[in-house]
Amino acid sequence: MSTTERMPERVASKVPHLPESPGVYLWKDIAGTILYVGKAKRLRSRVRSYFAADHVSPKTIALVRRIADVDTLVVPSEAHALILENNLIKEYRPRFNVALRDDKSYPYIKVTLQEPFPRVFVTRRLMDDGARYFGPYTDVGAMRRALNVVKRIFTVRSCHYALPHDAPERPCLDYFIKRCLAPCVAYQDEKSYRTMIDDVVAFLDGRAGEVVRRVRQRMLEASERLDFETAGELRDALRHLEKMEEPTVVLEVEGGDRDVVGYARDGEDACAVVMRIRDGKLLAREHRLLEHAEDVDDGAVLTAFLLQWYRTAPGRSRHLLLPFGVPEQEMVEEALDGLSVRVPQRGPRRALVDLAEQNARHLLEEFKLAALEADERASDPVYELQRELGLPRVPRSLACFDISHSQGKDTVASSVWFENGRAKRSEYRKFTIRDTAGIDDFKSMHEVVQRFLRRRIDEGKELPDLVVIDGGKGQLSSAVEALRDLELGNQMIISLAKREEEVFLPGRSDGIRLPRRSPALRMLQQARDEAHRFAITFQRTKRSARTITSELLQIPGVGPTRRRALLHKFGSVQGVRDATLQDIAELPGFGAAIARAVHVALGVAVPDIAEPIAADVLPPTPDTVAESPVADATEPDSDSITDRTFVADGDSLPDAQDRPA
Repeated sequence: MSTTERMPERVASKVPHLPESPGVYLWKDIAGTILYVGKAKRLRSRVRSYFAADHVSPKTIALVRRIADVDTLVVPSEAHALILENNLIKEYRPRFNVALRDDKSYPYIKVTLQEPFPRVFVTRRLMDDGARYFGPYTDVGAMRRALNVVKRIFTVRSCHYALPHDAPERPCLDYFIKRCLAPCVAYQDEKSYRTMIDDVVAFLDGRAGEVVRRVRQRMLEASERLDFETAGELRDALRHLEKMEEPTVVLEVEGGDRDVVGYARDGEDACAVVMRIRDGKLLAREHRLLEHAEDVDDGAVLTAFLLQWYRTAPGRSRHLLLPFGVPEQEMVEEALDGLSVRVPQRGPRRALVDLAEQNARHLLEEFKLAALEADERASDPVYELQRELGLPRVPRSLACFDISHSQGKDTVASSVWFENGRAKRSEYRKFTIRDTAGIDDFKSMHEVVQRFLRRRIDEGKELPDLVVIDGGKGQLSSAVEALRDLELGNQMIISLAKREEEVFLPGRSDGIRLPRRSPALRMLQQARDEAHRFAITFQRTKRSARTITSELLQIPGVGPTRRRALLHKFGSVQGVRDATLQDIAELPGFGAAIARAVHVALGVAVPDIAEPIAADVLPPTPDTVAESPVADATEPDSDSITDRTFVADGDSLPDAQDRPA
């Protein structure tokens, strides 16, 4: 089908007339509802691209199917397009755009600077009225504490009079308890009140040290003027400020002001955190949850956050630290009024970004737990693994596979399960390779991955978020083929090669080397080593069982049924050696003669026979053996010891090859 035929009629009629210049386009459905708002460097090419090729993203496919019309707006530059796009997203909230959640529900502290005698109070409405807003405060407790400090240190009026025109006849109780200097009845002039409000604004802006210097200077000046009452009031305020300043020191980082952004994502949910640092002190943390982020890369989600919320946030610093680069970063800086944007790679500033990301992960986990989308909090290495490998979802659960054999014999496999970065032993599984002969790790890996996942599907159990293969690109390709056979194309899968500790992803020829001290790499290594330990333990058990069986094969008159009976009773060859003749003879299908033959074959000293062997203890005939209770057991007819076999160390193999460890 051609591009023009796939386009709706109204869109096809508009495309040839669109300019090849920057602008914004708005996709609409048949009812005229705006579905999506996007920006474009060249409008005509961008609009046409939606119908020019097959899309992989389910979200884009669903959008294209609903498109009936398009509106466009031409702007002078890409930066203008970026700002206009986000203004329109806030205005229309299209269902296919990344959207901020609850972006108007958090409280602010408002300082009414437009009034002659400003007030300080809490509000949830932002208005362009000349007032100064501090916040929003996602932690209401922190906001209340900041407001209480202002009321205790500064004599800000709490009344609602429109001073100086609407004033009471006498001061209120606040004046008599020294919470206010009564500007309402002209006991305090506008200039001194404004000076105090400047200190309030500086304090709320995180510049407590500057306020301390101002108050100390005014205290000294009042003392020199012999105005000891004013000096005493300033002294008391200074003491409160010095006590309040110390707890706000959370982190010292080279001094200066900066905002630090942290980011965490799990599928379609994301969280962005802004940590505000003033004079080298971490003073506040604000966050936003974002939705509709499925099939959108992290750079686009972070850009949406910066332009939809951070661009209009009050009290921004001139320096912004990001966890990673965003698309068209220069244009984003221009849209943020020339703000300096940096992505630190190491040192104290990178440590700040890591701290912000840790906060973002914490908040996202709280949201997941509250929404019952997670049973347990994921550890930081799990999020780091997602970020380092670019995985679309947080790998809360992972299953790691390993193959083990002894020179081509006794080939076995294991799978271990990690939940939120910790081993979950109840989900461990071990396998005997059945369909692959000889040494072929690739086919063995294909078999075990397919068996493991098919069984979980059949039993209705959840699949792991991430499959980890012990090996290189060959083992990974075999496992990917097993996923295709099961029609699990969306299953996340990687492999970890031992030699260089490289991580391989499907479709990439080059491996990824995680930092040597990376917690994510250590978690993968722990899972790999645990799978190897579990597999080699099972393989040694199989080999030991085969060795025991070969010793018992040399005993005349002891066939498969009697061998199983011996091992079931005594557990190992050594256990048979230590058993008495009477213990062996009492086994079903045995007798004194067979018991003596067993001891002789195993090199156990047997006393001389005092009397002839009776006919009733001669070796039984094959018919007798067939009718014995042991022969009726539901064991497989094989010369190898498989199920229900006790080995030298006393451990037993599982009843089924895939049963839990």
